[in-house]
Amino acid sequence: MKKQTPATKVSHTIRKARLQDVKSMQGLINQFAREGSMLSRSLSEMYDNIRDFHVCEVDGRLVGVSALHVVWEDLAEIKSLAVVPNLQGQGLGSLLARASLDDAKEMRVRQVFTLTDKEGFFEKIGFHLVDKSILPQKVWGECIKCVKFPDCNEVAMVYDIYPSPAE
Repeated sequence: MKKQTPATKVSHTIRKARLQDVKSMQGLINQFAREGSMLSRSLSEMYDNIRDFHVCEVDGRLVGVSALHVVWEDLAEIKSLAVVPNLQGQGLGSLLARASLDDAKEMRVRQVFTLTDKEGFFEKIGFHLVDKSILPQKVWGECIKCVKFPDCNEVAMVYDIYPSPAE
């Protein structure tokens, strides 16, 4: 579906990723990985997880990507969220994140987390800071692949979709 972001009038489409998108998605993600701002992804990982991804197109060109990865029955992670540098700050990243959150809601995931150094961005869309220790250890499996490990500057943030059963 084509839409325009209110602030910029950039005509864009947010949609589920297709197999034909994988190489462009990987290129965008790995561009940011080379700069040290996210983990790189192999083509194999991208194809294995294609159903996790949404993409953003502007004028038929892939300009953004976001993944929602289910970790457990009530927990998922937003990861690999990237928008080409010249279109950042125009709301496309927020729209991609919201598409991932919509997927989580549809699947009835209770909580979505992210590990990020972009705390302000995620606060604006409703995430809140939490202590990393509340997340299950399984979450940290990819950290070993990070060039910043073990001196990571990322924080854990959570978006509550549904209240926990105890609440």
